[in-house]
Amino acid sequence: MNTGSDEPGEVAVTSDETGPAGKPDEARAGGPSGLDGADGPDGSGLGSKAPEFVKARRMLHLSWQVGVFVVGLAVMAAGVIMLPLPGPGWVVIFGGMAIWATEFVWAQLVLRWTKRKVTEAAQKALDPRVRRRNITLTAIGLVIVAVLVGIYVSKFGVVMPWKIKDQ
Repeated sequence: MNTGSDEPGEVAVTSDETGPAGKPDEARAGGPSGLDGADGPDGSGLGSKAPEFVKARRMLHLSWQVGVFVVGLAVMAAGVIMLPLPGPGWVVIFGGMAIWATEFVWAQLVLRWTKRKVTEAAQKALDPRVRRRNITLTAIGLVIVAVLVGIYVSKFGVVMPWKIKDQ
């Protein structure tokens, strides 16, 4: 992102009362990039949700971001571990992403995209034609499985585990 300066840590400052998106500077909460406040420069709600006293001190804000990243990473790792093991893996992974989204714009954007896709999928699944198709395919699949199980049982029979003789 080009901040208008070649020096690290410096940002371009506009001379009038408005920011780059045409909004007053008072409406733009946050730090040097304009994305650190509850409302981003475009009013999109992107940016850090850290308390103002944390955002006011650069080292404290950096420490806050590191802490949020580490906690989010731990939660995400727990979610990944829960995928093959018992537990709500995907829910925990999205929880870790939500933790990251309290501080990082990229995580907020990923979370928004995910929410949008889940909502679209839910609406699509509720469409009567799609529901009818899914029910039909499920019924066909169950009939196929029942026929295959019937063929297997007719060919090999059913032997209960407690009646298996040692060979």
